[in-house]
Amino acid sequence: MPLSRLLTMAHPSTAQASTAQASTAQASTAKASTAKNRVALRLRPALSTIACLLGAALLASLLTSQAAYARDLVVRYDQSQLLRLPRPVSEVIIGNPSIADVTVQGGNLLVVTGKAFGITNIIALDDQHNVIQDQRVVVERDDQRMVVLYKGAERQSYSCTPSCSPTITIGDENVFFDTITKHAQTKAGVSTGGAAMAPQNGQ
Repeated sequence: MPLSRLLTMAHPSTAQASTAQASTAQASTAKASTAKNRVALRLRPALSTIACLLGAALLASLLTSQAAYARDLVVRYDQSQLLRLPRPVSEVIIGNPSIADVTVQGGNLLVVTGKAFGITNIIALDDQHNVIQDQRVVVERDDQRMVVLYKGAERQSYSCTPSCSPTITIGDENVFFDTITKHAQTKAGVSTGGAAMAPQNGQ
């Protein structure tokens, strides 16, 4: 006969006590597991609410960042681009006015003109001085309609549409640049004078 059987027969009260302790331990474990499940069930809605709030905050932060910082605005040299803002602008700050110029057309429409090659930025503020948009502006050459002639280290630029004419481009050879600039100024003066004289000629 096995030894465990003999011990049980010899000490029945001890065996019953061990069985009772095992049952008590199982009951305690079951109660603890039930309590844990109840706590988990109570915490689940709170955790879901916290997760929703964190997700909403992250989404709002991303939307704000996208609204304040937009993609680069590429403007051709001596050309303009329209920039429409999400709400009316009260003040515009230009990082480098020698690279780009800005005029406000209406409440939320900006006209950005490229004045020189380079990179600058435009900061649009509302009437409460909140940033509406921080826009980086890249002024580039219109290579598709531009022909560049090099004479050694000296450069001359021509605009071809399709006939080629000299154009005022920063970085060109000094004499060429000054000559074209004077011609442009003379032409502008003649046009302005003609416009001013038109009403008098009509009288």
